[in-house]
Amino acid sequence: MTPQILGSPAAPDTVTETSPAPVPTANTPSGAPATTITKALPGLPQALSTRARTLSGAVRRRCADLARIESPSGDAPRLDALAEELASGFRATGATARREPGPAGDHLVLEWAGQDESLPHLLIVGHHDTVWPVGTLADWPVAEQDGLLSGPGVVDMKGGLAILEGAFALLADLGQRPHRTVRLIVVSDEEVGSPDGRGLVERQLRGAAAVLGLEPPHPDGRLKTARRGSTRVRLTVTGREAHAGNDAQDGVSAVDELVDQLVLVRGLARQPGTELNAGRISGGSRANVIAGRAEAELGLRFASAEAQRRTLDNLARLTALRPGARVRTEVLSSRPAWPERTGNPLLRHVRSLAAVLGQQLDGAPAGGAGDTNLPGSRGLPTLDGFGAVGAGAHARHEHIRLDQLAPRIALLAALLAVPLPRLRDRVEG
Repeated sequence: MTPQILGSPAAPDTVTETSPAPVPTANTPSGAPATTITKALPGLPQALSTRARTLSGAVRRRCADLARIESPSGDAPRLDALAEELASGFRATGATARREPGPAGDHLVLEWAGQDESLPHLLIVGHHDTVWPVGTLADWPVAEQDGLLSGPGVVDMKGGLAILEGAFALLADLGQRPHRTVRLIVVSDEEVGSPDGRGLVERQLRGAAAVLGLEPPHPDGRLKTARRGSTRVRLTVTGREAHAGNDAQDGVSAVDELVDQLVLVRGLARQPGTELNAGRISGGSRANVIAGRAEAELGLRFASAEAQRRTLDNLARLTALRPGARVRTEVLSSRPAWPERTGNPLLRHVRSLAAVLGQQLDGAPAGGAGDTNLPGSRGLPTLDGFGAVGAGAHARHEHIRLDQLAPRIALLAALLAVPLPRLRDRVEG
């Protein structure tokens, strides 16, 4: 597949730009004024908005093409093929790219040189795995209808990757570079908790001025300013097999033990700030055999670090209710809670950029977790939701709004080109 964004035809696409759905705000956004923006890049904001409209058709096609490359978590060959396709597209916008080997597929590390190399880098995080198994496209092809693009993975998060490629292509077309060095990490295992990708993201946090996430925003376009913590836990029960008719007294049912343990676990999940989803259960072999093994995979979400610590401590102390049974708790992946913070100068800055571009934008906490949990939990200036505006992640109605591609491209390009304000206790540049 050939990258489709850089150098796309100059004729505007038929999709027209409209402002995002209005979000009530208490005050006019304060942050980088229009003079700062136009000083950073002559001709802003008109040049960004005009060029973004021109590029939106190529970005739409790029998103559709990426979605047609199935890339479920754990399928290393398909993930690696998509990683190479992404690397090729981003290289065309001026990035250096390298593959970082992972046990379930390679991750990507990309970097764009900035105008001022002395400044701390801007880190962007994304992923190229999806929740959709191979073969989903056979009965749910990527399709465009009524201003929406639908298909597996379009909003989570191939749309975000295409939009970022479009933002860099926009700057390249204008002969510009980002204000500071930009690093993009695209992990291959986000949908299963980033068990390997987390370490890669963590290594890039040191010295970062701010962190942006390419997950989709709230359906109304608002960015994500906080996230709940999340943990995946495997609960494994070992019993003792026996003939269910002749020697039932000699067996210990792992399935019965697991059912009772899940009842107890559901009680733990009633504690404040904790939510539980029993996502997968398996066990036993035949109806006439006492089950010797059973397991469940649990998804837990936490409103605070304290709720997360308390619940996981309780799960680690689970013991068998039946003589002869054994219970083991294993944490498969974990993300810390990213709490909402007062002030949020990064959000104020982005709102100001949006206002100068004729957009109205705000932010709100999100229920889901992602790779921005890590920097957010550590107090780094972090915002997520810079991906495609749409809805239906992980569901069969997954889609993006095509009329919102151009505004997102322009917003990301402005954020890359304009100096950041003071975000912590020092001026970032």
